[in-house]
Amino acid sequence: MLIPRITRKIFVGIIFIFTLAGLMGGDEKTKEVDKLFATWDKTTSPGAALAIIKDGEIIYKRGYGMAKLEDDLVMTPSKVFDIGSVSKQFTAACVAILALEGKLSLDDDVRQYIPELPIYERPITIRHLLHHTSGLRDYNALLSLAGFRPDSDCPTVEEALEIICRQKRLNHPPGEEYSYTNTGYFLLGQIVERVSGKSLNQFAQERIFQPLGMKNTLFQDNHHQIIKNRASGYSPEGDGFRLEMSNWDEVGDGNVYTTVEDLFLWDQAFYHYKLGRELMDMLHTQGKLNNGQIIDYAFGLVIGTYRGLRTVSHGGSWAGFRASLIRFPDEKFSIICLSNLSTFNPAAISYKIADIYLADKFKEEIKKEKPQEIKAFPLSEQELLEKCGNYKETRFGLWLVLSLEKEKLKAQIGRQELLLTPVSQNTFQTWLGDSLITLEFSRDEKGQIKAQLTGLGREKYVFLKAAPLPPLTPVALKEYEGFYQSDELLGAVYEIRLDKENKLRIKFRNAPKEALKIMAPDEFTVDGMNFSFLRARNKRITGLALSVGRAANIMFRKIEKR
Repeated sequence: MLIPRITRKIFVGIIFIFTLAGLMGGDEKTKEVDKLFATWDKTTSPGAALAIIKDGEIIYKRGYGMAKLEDDLVMTPSKVFDIGSVSKQFTAACVAILALEGKLSLDDDVRQYIPELPIYERPITIRHLLHHTSGLRDYNALLSLAGFRPDSDCPTVEEALEIICRQKRLNHPPGEEYSYTNTGYFLLGQIVERVSGKSLNQFAQERIFQPLGMKNTLFQDNHHQIIKNRASGYSPEGDGFRLEMSNWDEVGDGNVYTTVEDLFLWDQAFYHYKLGRELMDMLHTQGKLNNGQIIDYAFGLVIGTYRGLRTVSHGGSWAGFRASLIRFPDEKFSIICLSNLSTFNPAAISYKIADIYLADKFKEEIKKEKPQEIKAFPLSEQELLEKCGNYKETRFGLWLVLSLEKEKLKAQIGRQELLLTPVSQNTFQTWLGDSLITLEFSRDEKGQIKAQLTGLGREKYVFLKAAPLPPLTPVALKEYEGFYQSDELLGAVYEIRLDKENKLRIKFRNAPKEALKIMAPDEFTVDGMNFSFLRARNKRITGLALSVGRAANIMFRKIEKR
């Protein structure tokens, strides 16, 4: 029977209310949980699916908001989501299975299975890939720089492999640093396929998903595939939302589609060992750097602590989807939160849920209010001005801009602005939420001013102060014009030209619309892309090196007009 549209909306609204009310049972803790989702708990917003697990049971599961705005479909715990990088633990499990069966060794050179990879100064092993210590540039960033647009292009697996194999350099020597890169897990997926003779999805279905009863879980390696009960992904646009779906077919680093209910079955496999104790324990093995330092990244899992309790977790972010799975193994307590909105932060909400349920278990108190105001150390205006200027990050060319504002240093990093208070001659601090941001100045072995930034995420950033920037005339800027080609980016050609306002802009199919901003002699930046122009002995520009997050010093050569 057809329902008139206005009646249908009322009908959907009634169903929505009953769905949201399901499983509440007057439980005060669940009411507190529901308050955390109030912003998205309506028929006009994308939302999230949630499962809270304690002692082997789902003690609360809910859907918040809408699964498909265009079809008035309410979110439920049975909806299927793209879980982004939460997928990595399943790829790691497939590799671990093959290792335990003796079909590969974690210390094998990756070129044993992917011989088309370049020979670098040191071998990259499977273990390096698992723990993000390979130094490989991130292939998602490379494909984007080569012109592939995530929202409209579909690079093939062969193209992804080709761009990886064209990289002549690494971000760092294998094993020297932890540097998260999707390339490693994409290659692990390829290794599973080449060793097993099956697709990654087929292997995972046979060895993981089907044995655990995960009937609504798959690696999607064909974006044309119909996935029943799938939620749509969204990003904010104006006063509403726009669809934000992935059409990339690469698997290994991502592209697992699943539900909170299926992830509960996976979560429990770490307790009842249905896939084998040796395998599940192996997934907790943390990485080790060449200097012996143990890192927190294991087999697609991050080993950490929260308020004194041990945690095992991972997050995911791709297109309009966000995901988080956090386990407190000693308490047999887990939170699985999947969202279909790009601005949603499932990990932050999950830890707040843990605060509600594990209040009597924590060994550390919650910071209920902002710590005491930072007491300023007296510095003269001249001492502050000496620290102002442009600073370049030593790995990926990120720029830190320091200026003076009301006896404090104003720091700009990308779109993030911070107002830093001096606490000593060379140390400045500020609070960003509950995180203490610290900027400490020193000099390197050459006497160059160095600034180390900590507290802004898990990374530690080291910046070097750039040389003073002389004013550039339009004639001087014109020297940078021309065509620049990169073999490492599948032959992509960037055209750089002065516009009518005498500003340099990049002409390329998905280049930023903004003009290049000069930061230092021969150094420019725009929208996270950092350009270092290269000169020959005769001072003529011969090319440039491009760095973005997770991919450093991609080389371009200057070519004649095509």
